[in-house]
Amino acid sequence: MILGVIAGLVLLVLLYLFASVKIVTQGYQYTIEHFGRFTAVARPGFNFYPAFFYRVGHKINMMEQVIDIPGQEIITRDNAMVSTDGVVFFQVLDPAKAAYEVSDLYVALQQITTTNLRTVMGSMDLDETLSKRDEINARLLGVVDHATNPWGVKITRVEIKDIRPPADIVNAMGRQMKAEREKRANILEAEGTRASEILRAEGQKQARILEAEGRRESAFRDSEARERAAEAEAMATRVVSDAIEAGGTQAINYFIAQKYVEAVGKFATSPNAKTILFPVEATQLIGTLGGIGQLAKEALGEIKTPAPTKPIVPLTAEHAAADPYQR
Repeated sequence: MILGVIAGLVLLVLLYLFASVKIVTQGYQYTIEHFGRFTAVARPGFNFYPAFFYRVGHKINMMEQVIDIPGQEIITRDNAMVSTDGVVFFQVLDPAKAAYEVSDLYVALQQITTTNLRTVMGSMDLDETLSKRDEINARLLGVVDHATNPWGVKITRVEIKDIRPPADIVNAMGRQMKAEREKRANILEAEGTRASEILRAEGQKQARILEAEGRRESAFRDSEARERAAEAEAMATRVVSDAIEAGGTQAINYFIAQKYVEAVGKFATSPNAKTILFPVEATQLIGTLGGIGQLAKEALGEIKTPAPTKPIVPLTAEHAAADPYQR
C-alpha cells in the first residue's frame, strides 16, 4: 500500500515537471503569463515554468510573413475606377506588443493596408497609378510601417500585384498608344529624310566645289601653257630678229626659203593632188635656194665676202615658146 502511494506521488511529480517544461521551437517565441498577467517571453529551446502558476499566453511567429491584400475597387483623383490587389511582408520584432497591443494582428494589418491603399491611390490620377507603381509601394510602405510600429511589427515590403482599369479605358489607352507610336514613327521618318537630304546637298556642294577648283586649276594650267608658248614665240622672234640683223638679206632669204619649202612639201604630200601648178612667182624659189647655199658657204668660211645674188628672171609664156627645152 505504501509503495503504491509512493509510486503515485512520483508519477504526479513527473507529470508536474513534464507540464512545467516548455520547449520552444526555432522561429517562435511564447509569452508566459503568471495568473493571467504577462511576465516573460520564452525563447527558443528549453524553458521551465511551474505548472498551474505559469502558462503560455500566445505563440508568436517571429519569422517574416506575408498576407494578401484582397482585391478592391478604387476611384482615382480623375474619377476613374480601377481594381487592385497586393501583398504585405512583415516581421514581428516585439512578441509582447504583437500579442497584447492588438487583438488580431493579421486582420489589423490587412485592414490598415487596405484603407491606406485607397488613400494613396485615390490621391493620384489614372496615368500616375499605372506608371508610378514604385512610388505607390514606397508611400504605402511608409504609412503602414508607421501605423503598425506600436504593435511591435516591422513592415518590410508592400507590393501592388495588379492594377486593372475598366475595359473602355484600356481600349482608349490602346488607341492612344498606337497614335503616339505612329506619331513617333512619322517624326523619325521625317528626321531621317531631312538628314538624308542634308547629306545629299552637302555631297553636291562638295562636288561643285571640287569641280570649280578643278576648272580653276585647269584654267591656271592653260594660261600658264599659253604664257610659256608666248614666251617661246617671243624668244624665237628675238632670235630671228638678231639673226636678220647680223646676216642681212641672206638670213631673210633663208627663213623665207624654209617656209616656202615647207609649204610646197605640204602640197606634195596631199593625197588628192595629182598635178601641181606653180605660179610664175614660184621660180623665185631657185634664187632663194641660191641664197641658202651662199649662206652655207659663208658659215663654212669658203667665201669671205658675200656677193649679191642675181635674181632669177621668171619664165614667161613667150620664153617657153622660144626655147621649149628651158626648165
